[in-house]
Amino acid sequence: MSKDSIIAQPMGTLNFKVLKRYNSSLLRTSKHFATNPKTILVVLVALFLILFNMIRPFNNSLYEPDFEDTKNTNYYDLDNYKGSEDGWQRGERVVFLVPLRDAAAHLPMFFRHMRNMTYPHHLVDMAFLVSDSSDNTMGVLKDNLLDLQHDPDPKIHFGEIIIFEKDFGQAIGQGFSDRHGFAAQGPRRKLMARARNWLSSVAVKPYHSWVYWRDVDVETVPTTIIEDLMHHNKDVIVPNVWRPLPDWLGNQQPYDLNSWQESDGGLQLASTLDEDAVIVEGYVEYATWRPHLAYLRDPYGDPEAEMPLDGIGGVSILSKAKVFKSGSNFPAFSFEKHAETEGFGKLSRRMGFDVVGLPHYVVWHIYEPSSDDLKHMEWMAQEEERQRQEKEIQAVYKKYWDQGFEDVSDAWAKERHYMMKNTDFRKQRKIEVDWSGEDEYEPAVKANAVRDQDRAANFYPQ
Repeated sequence: MSKDSIIAQPMGTLNFKVLKRYNSSLLRTSKHFATNPKTILVVLVALFLILFNMIRPFNNSLYEPDFEDTKNTNYYDLDNYKGSEDGWQRGERVVFLVPLRDAAAHLPMFFRHMRNMTYPHHLVDMAFLVSDSSDNTMGVLKDNLLDLQHDPDPKIHFGEIIIFEKDFGQAIGQGFSDRHGFAAQGPRRKLMARARNWLSSVAVKPYHSWVYWRDVDVETVPTTIIEDLMHHNKDVIVPNVWRPLPDWLGNQQPYDLNSWQESDGGLQLASTLDEDAVIVEGYVEYATWRPHLAYLRDPYGDPEAEMPLDGIGGVSILSKAKVFKSGSNFPAFSFEKHAETEGFGKLSRRMGFDVVGLPHYVVWHIYEPSSDDLKHMEWMAQEEERQRQEKEIQAVYKKYWDQGFEDVSDAWAKERHYMMKNTDFRKQRKIEVDWSGEDEYEPAVKANAVRDQDRAANFYPQ
């Protein structure tokens, strides 16, 4: 049949014949698939790849080996524990790490914060490291944990709780001036780094998605602290940390100066120091001119605002567990002239993780008086006692003065007229006093005294 004859035919006839041809072609193709195994295999592989790409967003692993029948064997797909911005909705576990040293006085306050925390308690595991303590830290910790885990409300109970104890030979005192003295910073930071590394190495488990570090002596903290930091979905994130002060010291003050961005001044200073030197912020000995997270706080600023950081402080740190699982840690040596938490920030940045801080989101550390503050407070107490005693003495003097010397001025003003009514003041003799030689009186007395001594000497010759 020619092309022209096909075009001249009615449309109905054309459709019927085209459909007949299509059915014949489909029949031949089906017979070809049925007789060619290679073709069937190609189609099946294509279908599998399509299904794999459809299912992948919902399940990171299509294959999960079954070890239920294998005694004492656990299987974890670590891709399922990377951490997400809404971990509390996805059932992601957080390990809460708390180093303790001479912390008995602060533990009751710490556990009040823990009770009020809004992140689902059953998803929070806690690990404590008690070291170099001279008080009853372990006993107070045990008592508070018993109260917490035996609360009638099951929602108060936390997940797994582990307590470790190890001393590191920390000889520096726990007083504010002892801990923050310049000379103590390098050795103290390196020992604290060792303690943190011991705790993280034994406490972070494969099933943890997040790691949260917190000092025990934080006074005021939002109950939603974990969710507030987590939803930023950063590898390492810290809040701003301030502390309250007495009114005579200014009411409030930035506390944690270890969260900062690197500066040219800091890099130049680091290049001039010894290999084992550790730069610490807030001391005149090390002027780095770095932008500090603490000083950028605006009480009315956006709490969601982020600031990229190089060094971070250790009061409150939320980190994805993969940061530690990948090998980042708290350098117990001088890493780029920094150690402990500041070194952790720099090391994490070097490994490609994002490290940020929130300048307008604040937690409040307790006020710890320095040695100078204690001396000033002692002087204030002594001055207050002196003023109190002086008021008491003045009250006694006033009492006896009023009793011994009655004020009769009002009565005299009334009676004077009657007492003087027969006196003629016009005949009073006018008395005038000549004070012109007043200044010459004292020299004249001295001259007379000398003259008398001379006369006595002449009368009693030697």
